[in-house]
Amino acid sequence: MSSVIVIGAGAAGLATAARLAVKGHSVTVLEQANRVGGKLATYRRDGFAFDTGPSLFTLPAVYRDLFLKTGKALEEEVDLQPVEPGFGYHFADGASVTMPGVDPARCARALGDGLGGRSADDWRALMDRAARMWRLTRGPFLQAPLQGWKSLMPLAKPADVRTIAPWSSLRKLGESTLSDPRAITLLDRYATYTGSDPRRAPAVLATVPYVEQEFGVWHLGGGLGTLADALHRRCVERGVDVRTGTDVTAITTDASGVTGVMVDGEHIRADIVVANSDAGLVYGELLDDPRANEPARSIQRSDASLAGFVLLLAVRGRTPGLLHHNVWFPEDYNAEFDAIFGKNPRLVDDPAIYVCAPDDPAMRPDDDHESWFVLVNAPRHDPQRGVDWTDQHMAQAYAERILTLLARRGIDVRDRIEWKEIRTPADLERDARAPGGSIYGTSSNGARAAFARPANQSPIPGLFLVGGSTHPGGGLPLVGMGAEITAELIGRP
Repeated sequence: MSSVIVIGAGAAGLATAARLAVKGHSVTVLEQANRVGGKLATYRRDGFAFDTGPSLFTLPAVYRDLFLKTGKALEEEVDLQPVEPGFGYHFADGASVTMPGVDPARCARALGDGLGGRSADDWRALMDRAARMWRLTRGPFLQAPLQGWKSLMPLAKPADVRTIAPWSSLRKLGESTLSDPRAITLLDRYATYTGSDPRRAPAVLATVPYVEQEFGVWHLGGGLGTLADALHRRCVERGVDVRTGTDVTAITTDASGVTGVMVDGEHIRADIVVANSDAGLVYGELLDDPRANEPARSIQRSDASLAGFVLLLAVRGRTPGLLHHNVWFPEDYNAEFDAIFGKNPRLVDDPAIYVCAPDDPAMRPDDDHESWFVLVNAPRHDPQRGVDWTDQHMAQAYAERILTLLARRGIDVRDRIEWKEIRTPADLERDARAPGGSIYGTSSNGARAAFARPANQSPIPGLFLVGGSTHPGGGLPLVGMGAEITAELIGRP
């Protein structure tokens, strides 16, 4: 039996721990916070509940596989609910699209109804190509260990390479396929699912809306944080020792590989260490080993992902027309990405605004209230070269600006707010050890980004990495896939 230490009890860490436990390893999870889940959390106050990390559950097959292979089925552990309609999209010119929760064909018709022109046919053609992209990349890339550019080798046919278009951006794909600029704006938004700029993110990110529309938009009753609770229970049932409030300060190694971790000055030995921590922290701070130098330099050369500015609003009354997921787009989406990814990062003056307001009785005190999670994309916390998010006066003023912008876009709740809380990138950096508050570690900006993302198997024998900052990327489906990849790389004792 091999002894395994998992650093971090986020979704990826818990998923990896459960998979390794059923393989016969002795697994201990060490989490610096006083709760499990990492960024996957549901915050509760006065009967209101807010998903403060992931607020959308897609591709449930990833977690169905995990739960079936480690015990009871997913549906026996969480309240899995389809979301219908899926999204309400609102554009600067007043147009709106109510997007169904599932079925690319229905979604194409909805775009046609909302935008007119060739929008339905254009979106159908885009999703047809995205479906081909998904079939080509899911097995050899998303569900396999990262091998740099060699990961593209299974795409031997020139037609397959043309479909993926690794040299092209998501924006260019949109411009070549979609005739309506508003549809291009909608497609651009999916680059932000990986913390990226659509003008530089790869075209293959068109698979993100395809997956959303082909396999459905889902909610978990009571909030997505219930998935963290279910993963924790599954780990405990499989004999995993999960310790919260336990801060790992170093990963120890010798010439042969990893030897364990340091916690409060004590050395805990392990045959294998799995780091569900930001890869930049792992290679830059937790390791004192020359084999960590090149991965650390690679991460430093990559663009960090965007961060997020969050408002939690306890709202009195019900809002006509408000859906579970809502997006209000600005007139100039490019300005948002210029502000965040430019040489001098700054606050976004007129950002896209996302509001998640689940129609879930378990997430509000009664039927006459709503719980609003409001998110806008934001630059990282960087007092030296960008924005200092510890400036409380600035954060309060920006919160008021977001509420004013919402009012200008037709949704004014300022006189209905019973209380609000503000979460900035500096808060995420402090609470989740996410450098600068970057949600996904590094972005997908640039053709090399996906292949430069840290691999699950490190150059140091016995050390593995999982989570949103490593291969295959961020978001609940991808970190779940990463957990499976890592467990398979480790294998049985």
